[in-house]
Amino acid sequence: MRAAIAIFCVFLGCCTNVVFLELLVKDDPGSGNLITFSQFFIIALEGFLFTSKCGTVKPVVSVKDYFILVIMFFVANVCNNYAFDFNIPMPLHMIFRAGSLIANMIMGIIILNRKYAFSKYLSVFMITTGIALCTIVSGQEIKSLQQKNADYVPTTPWDDFFWWILGISLLTIALFISARMGIYQEELHSRYGKHAREALYYTHFLPLPFFLTLAPNIYDHWKFALASEPLKLPLIGVHMPSLIAYLIGNVLTQYICISSVFTLTTECSSLTVTLVITLRKFLSLLFSIIYFKNPFTIHHWIGTLLVFIGTIIFTEVIPKIMQSLQNVPKTKKVE
Repeated sequence: MRAAIAIFCVFLGCCTNVVFLELLVKDDPGSGNLITFSQFFIIALEGFLFTSKCGTVKPVVSVKDYFILVIMFFVANVCNNYAFDFNIPMPLHMIFRAGSLIANMIMGIIILNRKYAFSKYLSVFMITTGIALCTIVSGQEIKSLQQKNADYVPTTPWDDFFWWILGISLLTIALFISARMGIYQEELHSRYGKHAREALYYTHFLPLPFFLTLAPNIYDHWKFALASEPLKLPLIGVHMPSLIAYLIGNVLTQYICISSVFTLTTECSSLTVTLVITLRKFLSLLFSIIYFKNPFTIHHWIGTLLVFIGTIIFTEVIPKIMQSLQNVPKTKKVE
């Protein structure tokens, strides 16, 4: 029952979070650091009050181990958010992040000397091809849109290409840092056991001092959000700046999403968690395309299907389901 509630909250929180994120990014593409800081601050505050009991409960896992984990967590989040500043549209951002299985596999081979079955390599090839296809098509679309804009004058012939490649590079760095973080989490789980609420708290509390280096950027975008057009909130009828309303919605849904994912890791196998997260990303992508009318060509669909099918093959969901069905005891026929 707890696992079912967690799965429902993952879909509810994460899918609605994408809506608020896109609303924010459309009006203020550089608001990534403000969004991340707001999420970290609220989640850390909740953990300080209810998990750490205002600092009276000692952590089971060493703070030093958490600190190594949060450095990777912080860098990956900042890289993902900065990518929006370099002509990376939301659908491509989501598709690219779906390649986490590839990065995990590569890091597993390099660090843990793991060997994989042929189906794993096939799925990685499909996911890589899908991401590459979507990336190339999106880059061509951005270039064509800029050329149609009469006010657009590139600084140099390589200007657009450079900034776009920089955005893709940031996503790639974040992808592999997240993969290394996943392996490090496995090591911590094997040493200390799984402590979802504690991990959620410390991975959001310890990075807060790092945001001091981003304070001017966060403050500028906070002022921009305060100056945004007023929005009348439904039901209560209160007016507030639209970007502030979207930011509150993003933070609340992010808390529902991330806390449910952490809970799910203690209730289900890693296979189930990976499948739930992958399905959530796929549904979020479809909703983003339909609701916000993002450009999505046949090449994007082919790339997305390759990523999705490759992920299903990688997680071996179908064989697991078939095996579980075969193991179900048959009821005896009453004569």
